[in-house]
Amino acid sequence: MSEVFDGYERQYCELSAILSRQCTAASALDGEQKKQKLSEIKAGLEDADTLIRKMDLEARSLQPSMKATLLAKLREYKTDLNNLKNEVKRVASANASITARDELLELGRIDSLAVSNDQKGRLLMTTERLNQSTDRLTNSRKTLLETEELGVSILQDLHQQRQSLLHAHKSLHGVDDNISKSKKILAAMSKRMSRNKWIVGSLMAALVLAIILILYFKFTH
Repeated sequence: MSEVFDGYERQYCELSAILSRQCTAASALDGEQKKQKLSEIKAGLEDADTLIRKMDLEARSLQPSMKATLLAKLREYKTDLNNLKNEVKRVASANASITARDELLELGRIDSLAVSNDQKGRLLMTTERLNQSTDRLTNSRKTLLETEELGVSILQDLHQQRQSLLHAHKSLHGVDDNISKSKKILAAMSKRMSRNKWIVGSLMAALVLAIILILYFKFTH
């Protein structure tokens, strides 16, 4: 069932019971007090009409399987509201004679008793539906909390993985720095070896040239 419809239904049942009691009370009044009470009842009837329209709109917006059941129930509420309106008309048009007043009071008591019994059954049904809705909401809240805890756990795992990746990134960055330093050292050593090769080669050439000159002068003199 629709929780929105159930809310409107509960409000209507409570308002209908109040209007029934007010009609009974208005039957026993005279003059200005009676007019004031009838004005209050008419305002309540307007509120009841508004709730009927809201229930009608809500019922027609639902799935066909739920729509038919709610519209059937709504027809009962419309009949109940029409009975209340008729009762208000009877109270408003009553004359001042004691006999007519007694008849209206008796009718008011009978109608009030019948309506009260009917409203009691409806209120019990509404209370049962509200309890079922409360259970569903409790289960939904429990599921939501479990989902929230799972989400927090996942976020914690992701945070730990992020920290591990950052640590690995820093380690790789340090390795890159060491490799760069090693390349620089090897480049410097390579330059020194090349320079030493040239120096050794020059010395050997000079030594060979000196030997040649010595041999030359030795054999010519």
